Amino acid sequence: MAEVRPDEVSAILRQQLSNFKSAAELEEVGTVLQVGDGVARIYGLSHAQSGELIEFENGLQALVLNLEEDNVGAVMLGDYGDIKEGATVRRTNKIAAIQVGEGLWAAW
Repeated sequence: MAEVRPDEVSAILRQQLSNFKSAAELEEVGTVLQVGDGVARIYGLSHAQSGELIEFENGLQALVLNLEEDNVGAVMLGDYGDIKEGATVRRTNKIAAIQVGEGLWAAW
């Protein structure tokens, strides 16, 4: 039987615990109430921000534009034919942005 060395065990435990994340990561998830004309009404995203990107379970993204008391309105950014009432949506915590450079000024 192999001899157990406490210093080796301690070193292994320290290494494994150094990557431990103690903070819980919560994800705000909502449910589609209605879809039509490229806009989805979503319940449950009470902390969503105007201009925030949200993502549906199939990977399609949408842009939050309308903040109501009990739902948000989001414009779909792609083919939304698969998005139905009851679909799950999650916040990305990212505000939509476009990088601007010299090319934009040259276009004007």
